[in-house]
Amino acid sequence: MKDGIHPDYHLIDVKMTDGTVVQMKSTWGKEGDQMSLDIDPLSHPAWTGGASRLLDTGGRVTKFKNKYAGLTL
Repeated sequence: MKDGIHPDYHLIDVKMTDGTVVQMKSTWGKEGDQMSLDIDPLSHPAWTGGASRLLDTGGRVTKFKNKYAGLTL
């Protein structure tokens, strides 16, 4: 690796949405800084199994569902 071109890799505190604090290595901020998250694996639907909604613009989703309604796998 070339010297002097890579950012400093150091420990920071990451505050989760439930208030817990986890130490992680990062290039963000300075040693000991705290990053507060708005969305994390405890609150994001991708990890919590929350329902996702499809936005039906111009009826495309409805057309697709109607076209392949009888298809069985």
